[in-house]
Amino acid sequence: MMGSPQYICARLAAPRRPTELQLQFQGGFAGGDCWLEAGDAPDQLRRLHAFYPENVNRLQTFPVDCPEPVTHVKVVFNTSTDFFGRVVVYKFDLLADEPPKTAADDPAT
Repeated sequence: MMGSPQYICARLAAPRRPTELQLQFQGGFAGGDCWLEAGDAPDQLRRLHAFYPENVNRLQTFPVDCPEPVTHVKVVFNTSTDFFGRVVVYKFDLLADEPPKTAADDPAT
């Protein structure tokens, strides 16, 4: 897909609180003027955090301040370093807190 904006959507298997976003681009095809949206459903996403990647091919990390667990995230690449608006992502990792343990998770009970 060409043109801006580009985006990546993900649905998490369980509610989690994202803490860090890791991205690796192909140099020359990096996103610019980016932000992370999160919420409990695709139609309930809210903008959480803006970030500005460098136009390099090394792994870049961005802290995420998400106040509560969510099940859906969307990373928006509003602009691109490529003339045609293309973004090439080699690696996409969203790190998150572990969910709280419940009594059902404890085999001793």
